[in-house]
Amino acid sequence: MSMAQGWLSRLQIVLAAGVTLGFVLLGLLGGWLAPHDPVQQNLAQVMLPPFWQDGGSLAHPLGTAMLGQDVLSGIMAGARVSLLVSVCAVGLSGAFGVMLGLLAGYIGGWLDSLLMRLADIQLSIPFILLAIAMIGALGPNLANVILVIAITNWVTYAKVVRTETMRLRERDFVKSARVSGTSLTRVLWRHILPNVMNSVIVLVTLDIGKVIIFESGLSFLGLSVQPPTPSWGAMLADGRKYISIAYWTSLFPGIAIFGVVLCVNFLGNWLRVRLDPQASP
Repeated sequence: MSMAQGWLSRLQIVLAAGVTLGFVLLGLLGGWLAPHDPVQQNLAQVMLPPFWQDGGSLAHPLGTAMLGQDVLSGIMAGARVSLLVSVCAVGLSGAFGVMLGLLAGYIGGWLDSLLMRLADIQLSIPFILLAIAMIGALGPNLANVILVIAITNWVTYAKVVRTETMRLRERDFVKSARVSGTSLTRVLWRHILPNVMNSVIVLVTLDIGKVIIFESGLSFLGLSVQPPTPSWGAMLADGRKYISIAYWTSLFPGIAIFGVVLCVNFLGNWLRVRLDPQASP
């Protein structure tokens, strides 16, 4: 790799890390940092264009929506929903999938066969159909969205950790711990789990972007948080009706989704290469 390519790669990593950090800060503080109340309606300022167009105003830099809501404030406040769903859903699915993967890979036998068949059944069901069925039965709210995504997302963790565990259980340090009478829980917790964490960290990083898209898709369909709570997918869905006369109402939420997911995935790919020297970029 030339020096120029090295600097470009570092710049990309810094930019991706900066955007990801900004997303996290917006998720934590966006509701308070927003210049306007994101749900406040102002019928005297309906569909104002961005400030650089004729009729725009610096008071609403990215314009206003169909009922006068400030688009920038909605994007800043909507980051909270995406951050909350991604962290909670990835945390739940990751913990559940890692636990099942450790048990299936270490114990093997009928337990391994049962869990992997369940995983195969899970993979055969399209996410959107399962989401619509579950949310239709449970009701569209944030807790149910997190639950649905967590239920549909554990399989990847289980399969990856199972494969790693099957390899590690034949290593000498694991066999020595088992022969010395170490309990199953301690073997898994102290000897195997630390050695699979690199793979788990990479999966978590890559999964966050996927979950943001899942949540935005459900919001777009009206199956996630309900109005007036702002979310990027809902803003995109509302704005599409007026895209010919007010493109900014859907363009900027779409850019927010695209930019954050792209940067998170870039960081995940970088971590994959850094934590696995044999992986090719």
